[in-house]
Amino acid sequence: MSQPGAAIIKVEHLHRIYHLGGEDIHAINDVSLELFSGQMSAIVGRSGSGKTTLLNLIAGLDEPTEGAVWIDGEPLNALTEQQRLALRRDRIGFVFQAFGLLPLLSAEENVGVPLRMRHLSARERQERTISALEWVGLRDRMDHRPYELSGGEQQRVALARALAARPQFILADEPTGQLDSQTGRRIIGLLRRLVTEHDITVVIVTHDPQVMEEADVVHELHDGRLVDTRYR
Repeated sequence: MSQPGAAIIKVEHLHRIYHLGGEDIHAINDVSLELFSGQMSAIVGRSGSGKTTLLNLIAGLDEPTEGAVWIDGEPLNALTEQQRLALRRDRIGFVFQAFGLLPLLSAEENVGVPLRMRHLSARERQERTISALEWVGLRDRMDHRPYELSGGEQQRVALARALAARPQFILADEPTGQLDSQTGRRIIGLLRRLVTEHDITVVIVTHDPQVMEEADVVHELHDGRLVDTRYR
């Protein structure tokens, strides 16, 4: 598969060094890569390879020791902390392995939480929430709390929560890690549909072979270094 135009996320000579017990740990070691709009990209590697650290750097949740991350042509290191917060609130959706749902809130309320932070009207919040839950096939489960839902349903609520905010990107950290293969396949299908139907750029940190098969491009890390990039 060819690269479709300019990169929307660009990582240049990125390093992240942690100082632990008098020793330097190179979690990310001189990584440069490009992620393109309208693609599902996977970042893969064994546990401890630096996948989640790289995702956190892309999201501006962590600071690189050296190098730079560019989002849509803008370097993250040029943004204030307030501007980074606005970037994550308005343009980035997050999906986590452990779902990240608030246990005392219903599915509908969980999806609506990020929308409250954007000061949307009650009517628009409700419309977006119901539309997103319907899109993931959970309109009839919107009043259920997380403990009343299966793992796959909880992850679909998490996807609906990300979708309702209408982000430019979705960053997913092991979204199928707690799911069986059949349920994981359904989640991967929804992530693919986010790309094709909503033009959302999806970046997935994973070790799931099913994600690697579906991704448009796979970036492989080993001991913090980028060792391979494969296009489908």
